[in-house]
Amino acid sequence: MPSPALLGALCCAVLAAAVRAGYSGDRCSWRGSGLTQEPGSVGQLALPCAEGTVEWLYPAGALRLTLGRSDPGTQPSVACLRPARHFAGAQVFAERAGGALELLLAEGPGLAGGRCVHWGPGEHRALFLQATLHPDISRRVAAFRFELRQDGRPELLPQAHGLGVDGACRPCSDAELLRATCTSDFVMRGTIRGVTHDTELQESVIHVTAAHVIRHTLPLLRAVGTGGQVQASIRTPLHCGVRPGPGTFLFMGWSRFGEAWLGCAPRVQEFGRVYEAARAARVLLCEVALD
Repeated sequence: MPSPALLGALCCAVLAAAVRAGYSGDRCSWRGSGLTQEPGSVGQLALPCAEGTVEWLYPAGALRLTLGRSDPGTQPSVACLRPARHFAGAQVFAERAGGALELLLAEGPGLAGGRCVHWGPGEHRALFLQATLHPDISRRVAAFRFELRQDGRPELLPQAHGLGVDGACRPCSDAELLRATCTSDFVMRGTIRGVTHDTELQESVIHVTAAHVIRHTLPLLRAVGTGGQVQASIRTPLHCGVRPGPGTFLFMGWSRFGEAWLGCAPRVQEFGRVYEAARAARVLLCEVALD
């Protein structure tokens, strides 16, 4: 992998190369070819939108991509990238303060749900795409979707990285459970119908029948049958080893690219114990009606 210092020098030194490629009609997505770039150049791109797609055909050289408005803003930003199923030919870095680069996406098995990066106030929301060296660049496409949001709740930002509050495959603590019920994009009480696994995407999908939907802010639910039974599909990293289990759970999590991703899933009895203890201590963050 090229050193951050070398990539930073390239990014700053070669600014003249404009990428001769097509934006989408709404200027939120870009599709172009590395074959149109001057050798050794760094193409400059800007997508002033909160979400869109990037498709780099036959990657060669490098691209610097700025997301959202040119003003870095005063609030922290979170950007999430979801690679296409066959991401190849490039690495994607987040540009940090001082020119440092943080690797987000690389060739190989996809990271479940992609990767997210947090930029602090005043940092420029920029990505650096570096083509990887291959003797034959045919059939190589580095494509991904992105979502960008301003987040005024810095204490919740680590949740953007995946499961729980730090991306680890572990049960949520009592404090995390109480916070998740108040801040998650969805909260529902239900049972697990089954679990399917996608080894290529490195994701597992939990198929849930919801007995009671407490909150949801995305179209992840669908009614089935004459009784209007509600079902949902919730994703989690494959390496967490989720398996079907008996009992009733409280599923909580976040939206990423219109999909539901698991944050916490305690059994209802366990959550009830934590909730009642917090109520008695008068430290509840919000009220939750489980029935």
